[in-house]
Amino acid sequence: MHKLVLIRHGESEWNKLNLFTGWTDVDLSEKGEEEAHRAGKTLLKEGYDFDVVYTSLLKRAIHTMNFALKELDREWLPVIKSWRLNERHYGALQGLNKAETAAKYGEDQVKVWRRSYDVPPPSLKEDDPRNPALQAQFRDVPKNDLPLAESLKDTVKRAVPYFENVIKPTMAEGKRVLIVAHGNSIRALVKYFDQMKDEDIVAVNIPTGIPLVYEFDDNFKVIRHYYLADEEALKKEMEAVANQGKVK
Repeated sequence: MHKLVLIRHGESEWNKLNLFTGWTDVDLSEKGEEEAHRAGKTLLKEGYDFDVVYTSLLKRAIHTMNFALKELDREWLPVIKSWRLNERHYGALQGLNKAETAAKYGEDQVKVWRRSYDVPPPSLKEDDPRNPALQAQFRDVPKNDLPLAESLKDTVKRAVPYFENVIKPTMAEGKRVLIVAHGNSIRALVKYFDQMKDEDIVAVNIPTGIPLVYEFDDNFKVIRHYYLADEEALKKEMEAVANQGKVK
């Protein structure tokens, strides 16, 4: 059997303000730092240990990982960072308030932009400073690979092959793997692991800072998955994520 632990980064400063974030490189809020520490403490209490960590190129995931590893006393673990685990790119919506956008365009449209499988948000223009091709942290990524906007389907196209080609072989060697990433890159993997239909992924909300455990058999078929959290608290956190795109 193989176990995989995934953590969505703790609340970011833009999560706190209910803004579309995407690839904008914002840091954790104070609450987000607390969530990251809590995740590490939970993993320690439950007896988890790891051999390697994978994360994105965005600081909210990197800092969540750092705080969690500090609680585990595993700051020396090898860490592999990849843009393929980045959040879904929200294009021209980045920086807009979700509730205000819902008031302007309607909750149904915002739900499509946030949660649909194959509908991308409005795209950035190439000369927009938010274009990742113009940002230093993506300078080693081929420009043709860098998006100006993404649907969840686009996120699946980069995150799933990365799991299959890089992470899964590591797990097959017997390595214990932790992934610290983002709501939509984790949703992309969850859809793949659970073989979910396109329309079913709309209802899936990943809470911040709560470890999600997947157990696989030797053929990497999912045996079960579960969060390391109290059921009532988990429900509350999931509902909070789902309500972000509603008019206040």
